[in-house]
Amino acid sequence: MFTHVNVLTREIIGAAIEVHRHLGPGLLESAYLNCLMRELLLRGIPFKHEWPLPVEYKGIRLESGYRMDLLVADAVVVEAKSVEALAPIHDAQLLTYLKLGGWKVGLLINFNVEILKHGIRRKVVRFEDET
Repeated sequence: MFTHVNVLTREIIGAAIEVHRHLGPGLLESAYLNCLMRELLLRGIPFKHEWPLPVEYKGIRLESGYRMDLLVADAVVVEAKSVEALAPIHDAQLLTYLKLGGWKVGLLINFNVEILKHGIRRKVVRFEDET
């Protein structure tokens, strides 16, 4: 699985770099996200946009309105940002989405930087066996 996810994250990052190369920094998050979705479509990479993420609490499923920016190939959570600087709360948001959904890999991409590689964070969560 991790080989597939590593290839997939590399493809997502390549698509994000292509978007950033054409648009540069300074636009709204929605513009980058829409262009990233277009780039993923052009590359034949499947994704779900604004994927709902319920919260389960003590046996009750709560539809609390959380929506992830992208779930790519049912394996990688992508959160797009266009902020001055990524903050710890952005990392916490991504890690929470990974935990709630049971996914292991996520990308946090801040498009509001001069060089996109400085705005990308890859997070991997290791779940313990519950046996």
